[in-house]
Amino acid sequence: MQRMDSLRVLNQEIINCHRCPRLVAYREEVGRVKRRAYQNEHYWSKPVPGFGDADARLLIVGLAPGAHGANRTGRMFTGDRSGDFLYRALWENGFANQPQSVSREDGLRLSDAYITAPVRCVPPGNKPLRQEILTCRPFLIRELALLQNVQVVVVLGGIGLDAYLSVLQDSGKIKSRAAFRFAHGAEYRTHEGGPVVLASYHPSQQNTSTGKLTAGMLRDIFSRVRELLSNATGQ
Repeated sequence: MQRMDSLRVLNQEIINCHRCPRLVAYREEVGRVKRRAYQNEHYWSKPVPGFGDADARLLIVGLAPGAHGANRTGRMFTGDRSGDFLYRALWENGFANQPQSVSREDGLRLSDAYITAPVRCVPPGNKPLRQEILTCRPFLIRELALLQNVQVVVVLGGIGLDAYLSVLQDSGKIKSRAAFRFAHGAEYRTHEGGPVVLASYHPSQQNTSTGKLTAGMLRDIFSRVRELLSNATGQ
């Protein structure tokens, strides 16, 4: 209960953040202009906090909110094509209670999983600047400290991997990031006693529409997570 309360406090700080002028301007512009399909909807247009089970053994690290997905709905991977892929894969492996996520009020619950991102505001062109990633990093550091049961970290894309490894490097848990190269399906034990890190292509529309990442490939990633968690508990 105390961990959940601490996460709520952190998430409220995230929602109230205005530290990156470029991102603040862009997230609000997207919410004003809107996509035609969502003209009658109210856009969140604020930083998007993490979401999930405070006692999770699985942590998923994405990139940033989608312009008309999480920036519209206010919840990670909710309301766009990326979320369609991710939540179905989580549901198929028992980490979510339903295969779709369309709004914050749709009843979706994560079980033994928590989703976060190194950047909390939608960046132009889905490309955050290095300084914006650094400015947002304290939120990720505090989140990782609160999520004390994590045994497996799934990083969605190279930026997610680099952001997570940077936190480990800054804390002295690893000396260098060079040994941990991004590749779909790559699996690392970064340091003794630390979580297993499992890499996946990001379920962006660009990756899924071209077949670079298929539904089966993503399902297999979380099937491997389930296997790792079962092995860790001797089940």
